Amino acid sequence: MKNIFKSIAIAFPIFIGTVLNSSDSFAQATATASASANIITPISIAKTVDMNFGNVAVSATIAGTAVLAPAGTRTTGGAGGVTLPATTGTVSAASFDVTGQASYTYAITLPSSTTITDGSSHTMTVDNFTSVPATTGTLSGSGTQTLNVGATLNVSAGQASGTYTNATGVPVTVNYN
Repeated sequence: MKNIFKSIAIAFPIFIGTVLNSSDSFAQATATASASANIITPISIAKTVDMNFGNVAVSATIAGTAVLAPAGTRTTGGAGGVTLPATTGTVSAASFDVTGQASYTYAITLPSSTTITDGSSHTMTVDNFTSVPATTGTLSGSGTQTLNVGATLNVSAGQASGTYTNATGVPVTVNYN
């Protein structure tokens, strides 16, 4: 009889453990999901034409501006101290080729201003940058678009003559929306 009680005492915890473990397996379920990604063509921008305001004449006493539109046309502004001679020189808006994923839209970031210099101590500020497209572009079905950029050249009264440029260029940034 002692052996029977010993056998029951030993078997009971094993039986209870088996019952509990078997019910635990019914409280658990597993499912799987697949993972995927779609890698798109990176967006890029490449300069094709530099910005050039062309020949600008300045008053000895009055400041003014030359405004270069993204279409490459010029006008004057400010207090009237700038004129645009008939011999225009090279006039061109900056132009960039934007490429990337077909039909995607992108945001355009233009600089707030830049300084150009004659290589000496004379400088002018270029600001009020504008572009076509303006703030958002859409790549074509082949994944391309031309981006043209204009700006305003601020000319001081009696500005020293010479060729003015900037070493850092005009940074234009594009990012997918």
